[in-house]
Amino acid sequence: MKPIRKPFFGDPLFPLELAYKTVKRQMNELPDHLHDRYELVYIHQGKGVFFIDNAWFEKKQGDLFIIPGNTIHHSLPHNEDPIVSSALYFAPTLLAMEPIDDSYNSLLCFDFARQKGIYRIELPEPLKAATGTALDQLHQELEERQLGYHEAAKLIACQLLLQINRYVQSVRRRNAPLEPGVGPFWMKQVLRDIDEHPEREASLARLAEKANVSAPHFSRVFRQLTTMNVTQYVNAKRIIRAKELLIRSDQKIADISEQCGYETPTHFYRMFKALTGVTPHKYRQSQSNL
Repeated sequence: MKPIRKPFFGDPLFPLELAYKTVKRQMNELPDHLHDRYELVYIHQGKGVFFIDNAWFEKKQGDLFIIPGNTIHHSLPHNEDPIVSSALYFAPTLLAMEPIDDSYNSLLCFDFARQKGIYRIELPEPLKAATGTALDQLHQELEERQLGYHEAAKLIACQLLLQINRYVQSVRRRNAPLEPGVGPFWMKQVLRDIDEHPEREASLARLAEKANVSAPHFSRVFRQLTTMNVTQYVNAKRIIRAKELLIRSDQKIADISEQCGYETPTHFYRMFKALTGVTPHKYRQSQSNL
């Protein structure tokens, strides 16, 4: 199954939404999906597993998940102990305020998560309390909509990010691991290779041989844990890479197509539109306008 692009229907001039203390069960969770917005997910209670990018993470009460934009993810709550969580979605430009100096970046924790592949933080008790309070305040502001509520919501979100960033920085200085992913080692290695080099040929037979498991077993585990087959997953990772190149470079679309592993621009155009809903040219144009 192809990853779903999650839509947002809120105020386009204030791209920040909060799904507050929603109950998550497997039957009503989205399959693999991605979106341009950044996402913070706090687990109030329950148990489950989170698939993010190329790893699996256990989740339980007090965990915080940091998910940068355009990251494939899906949640698998425990059937007998469903997840109750709050998810904050926002456009990075909304909260990435210009710092007074170059020593602070409000999106530091997201940069760290993407670079290290560490998307889960087991919060200490003081930060659990602070996160819960911030989410309560955000919910109140967005529900009551009093004078200046947009500004209030931004300030609360930025203050929460500041506390998270300080904690992440303190952990980095101690050189302590935040949380390893869970899942078979051979599968984590395969997904890491695809993530780093999505342009490479990645047939089921070749990947299974490299993992030293049978092709049927590889296919079964891969689909069970990602809800996609190998081809679908590789195409999703290639299109994510293509989006980055379209935004951050002036390369011709045909050259980007080749760099991302597509033999012809026609195939690239077809896959890009299938996964994003727009052509590469329109996507680059829309991002330039933003």
